[in-house]
Amino acid sequence: MPPMGESIMECTVLHLLAEEGAKVRIDDSILEVATDKVDTEVPCPYEGTLTKWLVKVEDVVPIGSAVAQIEVADNVVAQDAGTPLLVGVEEEADAAVAATAAVLEKDFQTAVTRTPEVVYEYAPADTEFNSFYSPLVLSIARQERIPVEELKVIKGSGLENRVTKDDILTYVEHRRKKGPATAPAPAVSLNGSNEIIEMDRMRKMISQRMVESKRISAHVTSFIETDMTPVVGWREHVKQEYRKKTGDSITFTPILIEAVVKAIKDYPMINISVEGDKIIKKKDINIGMAVALPDGNLIVPVIHNADRYDLPGLARKVNDLAKRARENRLKADDLAGGTYTVSNIGAFANLMGTPIIVQPQVAIMAFGAIKKKPAVIETQQGDLIGIRSMMFVSHSYDHRVVDGSLGGLFLKRVNDYLENFDISRTII
Repeated sequence: MPPMGESIMECTVLHLLAEEGAKVRIDDSILEVATDKVDTEVPCPYEGTLTKWLVKVEDVVPIGSAVAQIEVADNVVAQDAGTPLLVGVEEEADAAVAATAAVLEKDFQTAVTRTPEVVYEYAPADTEFNSFYSPLVLSIARQERIPVEELKVIKGSGLENRVTKDDILTYVEHRRKKGPATAPAPAVSLNGSNEIIEMDRMRKMISQRMVESKRISAHVTSFIETDMTPVVGWREHVKQEYRKKTGDSITFTPILIEAVVKAIKDYPMINISVEGDKIIKKKDINIGMAVALPDGNLIVPVIHNADRYDLPGLARKVNDLAKRARENRLKADDLAGGTYTVSNIGAFANLMGTPIIVQPQVAIMAFGAIKKKPAVIETQQGDLIGIRSMMFVSHSYDHRVVDGSLGGLFLKRVNDYLENFDISRTII
């Protein structure tokens, strides 16, 4: 099992994408696994014959452990010329392993010489058909022997009603219990008024992580009200030109992240993690951004080395990660290594919230909805009442290692960067 990113120590096997006895090539996807952050396919590191799986579906497999035996040709000279090389078996394997290898070789020869079974078509080569299904969905359909006509009845919840991985897995589970049919309903009625809705795998992980974070960290939340009028006016001025030249939108998120990055540089002890009784101070500033998915779940892709991007670069990165997150195209590396997280709850018209820290980080910031309201404006000529665009910002931090002074000063510094935003800057 190859590395899946920082802090990921194990994976759960979702699907075996190659059968025993199958020919495999370098970079062929042979295994689909789930980490606590993302589902991903594992590429084959060798070319040869997959002689035996050492894992099965739903196994929890540690990173670095053997998952399969692959016979390769002319790669390494074995001690016994009649014994094939088995990937994952140590060179100093004893005679029992060599005997097992001989049995596997015999089984493989039997498999490749027997009359193949007749298999119906479930994934035609027609490009127009395939454009509506991802390679992962087609792979699952082939493995589960789902014909084309049956695949077409599965209701999709993805972009443009396309079938997602969760859609087909839900259908497969229903199919195994009740046989081929139309896509199953997601809920079960008990008495006509209440329903039992089974959590999907991602929701179970989110639930577990949130409970763990509240147990581990001493959560404290501070609040501040920020005058976003300069930012709002600048964005209104540049958004049409930005869309015309890039084809994309300039949201508030990259502006908010830029302010957070600047504040982290001023207060680097907010960019830490805790291991036992030790504090790990991070050199890299990797900002996680919470993204709501179409199915209602939440995922946190990471902008690595966010301090190396200018505002246009942050805008492109934010749009790219958000798009790929909603299309289920994130890789494991996109979700690994975060050192601080932001959440734009204003997108749901929420004024403020008390966000839960993403472990092993020690702080998270939530930005509320921007609302016009009367506010006091201080001038050299005196105080005035004016209409301003105001936003509540909330900062949850781990009081084990972040005291109120640091947590509050950091929040105030983010506020200052936003209120003093340079409205003369360009975005293109």
